[in-house]
Formats: sequence, structure tokens, C-alpha cells
Amino acid sequence: MAFKDLYALSTEGSTWSVKQDFDTVFNWDYDDGRAGMMGLYAKGKEMQWDAVTRIDWSQELDEDNPQGMPEESLPIHMADCYKRMSEKEKGVVRRNFQAWQISQFMQGEQGALICAAKIVTQVPDADSKFYASTQTIDEARHVEAYRSLLKKFKVAYPMTKPLKELIDQTLRDSRWDMTYLGMQVVIEGLALAAFGTIRDNAQNQLCAQVNAYVMQDESRHVAFGRLALRDFYPQLTQKERDEREEFLLEASYLMRDRFDAVELWQHLDLPIEECATAMYESGFMEKFRNSLFARIVPIVKDIGLWGDYIRKGYEEMGVIGYAQTDVQALQDEDDFIAKRFDARRAEVQRVIDRAQAAE
Repeated sequence: MAFKDLYALSTEGSTWSVKQDFDTVFNWDYDDGRAGMMGLYAKGKEMQWDAVTRIDWSQELDEDNPQGMPEESLPIHMADCYKRMSEKEKGVVRRNFQAWQISQFMQGEQGALICAAKIVTQVPDADSKFYASTQTIDEARHVEAYRSLLKKFKVAYPMTKPLKELIDQTLRDSRWDMTYLGMQVVIEGLALAAFGTIRDNAQNQLCAQVNAYVMQDESRHVAFGRLALRDFYPQLTQKERDEREEFLLEASYLMRDRFDAVELWQHLDLPIEECATAMYESGFMEKFRNSLFARIVPIVKDIGLWGDYIRKGYEEMGVIGYAQTDVQALQDEDDFIAKRFDARRAEVQRVIDRAQAAE
């Protein structure tokens, strides 16, 4: 079956064109550049992996709960319309919600792929170009991995309007640092929290494994944006920093709201108002929405966009407390968990090899 046949909703054509206006910048200075950036580039080269061989795609998914997620992770699990369903009907809702969520990961990764390629083209620093080249292949691999996972779900969904709007804004802006802000800081920062929810709660090892490996890469990408922008923003005027704070806050609201899933509930012919109410009253979803900013708020503070406007906005969103989060500790944990999945698979393979040798 062609992938386009998996879509439950129309994608409004097979392509989406975003007109852009920016300069392509060459850099003739081939010195090593910043130590931190070149260190990330070295890691980016060393940590390349193949989605075909590193992941065991033979693992099966349960039709009614493909990821093996707890019932409370479904945001409408307490809604009356859901409680009245048969077990089979509930399974259809769970599978479609999980497929809708993974679809947004896949669509967002293609956005990251294009943004990384734009950074290579546009950013003035050679060391940033070097690292962004490794991120570009990372993002292509992530699209590949989520595409393969969705084929096992046998259903997929188009990009949501809030995500599409933010990617559109990020790509259309001619200033190179806005690509970093929109993608490296906001979209990828929020994605890390969303990936982590599945990695840490999924009982299906294939789904947990895919997200763990993607997170290992994405943590480096967020660190890349952090290094580049921390050096650049002290050079800007206060007016220029204010403009970026306004963009950040608008983008934060857009990304928080992209998990409303209105189009999904419509497709499943469920009462929109009842589902929306259930989502916002769900303790799991409230915790999830807030945790989305654990990776963003401390980075925004670190790169120097920490004026009254952004602080007030994050206070109103209830996420200002994440400013004290140790981002490096989170990145180290992402790397450790991915390596633990590798070790587990290697041990399983050793057991299989010994059994075959004994036979």
C-alpha cells in the first residue's frame, strides 16, 4: 500500500510550497571555529545510525493499543462519549489518536529537515554549517523511522494547522536566527517532551525504542541552537530582542494548542465540545502540556531572551518554573536511555545466538 493511502484525512495535495526570500551565504574561513560547536559536529558524525538496522522492525503492534500506553494517556478517556463505547470502539479511538500523534512527529521532522537544510544555506558561520549538515541527515532518518512506524499503524494524519503555521513563519522569515528559534528551540524543544512521554510510558518496545533513538539526536540539535544563539543575541538591540520574544511567545501558544486534535475528533465523529472539555480537564494532559516547556524555558533564558515580556507570558502559561531546569542533565539522560535500548537488544541477540549455536 502506498503511504498516501494511509491518510485518514485529505492532505490537500501531495506537496506544500513555501515561498522564501533569503541570501545564500558562503564562508571562506575554514578554521575549526568554536570548540563547543565543533564538539557537537564531532558527535553528530560519530552518532549516525541506520533506522533499518538499529531498530527491530519485526516487532508487532497491538491493534487496539499500538504503543501500549496507559489508558489515562488518552485525553478523552474520562469523557462520557468514550465511556459508552464498546472495547472495540475504544480500540479504534486509541489507535487513531496514537497514529495522529506519531503523524505530527513525522510531519514535524520533515519541517526540521527543511529548516536544517536552510541553516546550512543561510547561516554565516562555517562551524554551524558543518553541524547543521549532520542534523539534516538526522532529520531525514527520523522521517524514515516514523514513516515505517506509521505503516505498522496502517493509518496516518496530515500536519495540524498550528504546526503548519509555525513552520510557515519559520521558513518565510529571512533572518537566519529565526529558523533556529522556530525549529531548534520551540518545535524541537516541545517535541522532545512529547517523545519522552511515549518513550517512558509505552509498553510496546518498538514504539519506545524509536522515540528513544530520535531523542538522542534531538537533544544535540537543541544544544546546537542554544550554542549558536547564545553567541548571537548579545549583539542585538533591545528592540530586536523584543521582536524575538514576541515570536517565541506566539510560537509557544501555537505549539501548546497543536495537541487539541479537533480534526481527529471530527473524523471519528465524536462530540467536539465534550472531547475538548475532557482534554483540558485531564490531569495527564495538563501535566503533559506543562512538561512540553521543560526543554524550552531554560534555553530561552540561557540564550538571553529573558525580558519582561517573555517572563510575563511564561508566568501566565504556568511554565516559568522550568527556567531552573538542568538542560544538560536531560540531554545526558536521553543519551543514556538510548544506549540502554541498544544494550538490551544486544543482550537479546546474544541469547538467540547461543540458542542457535546449541542447536
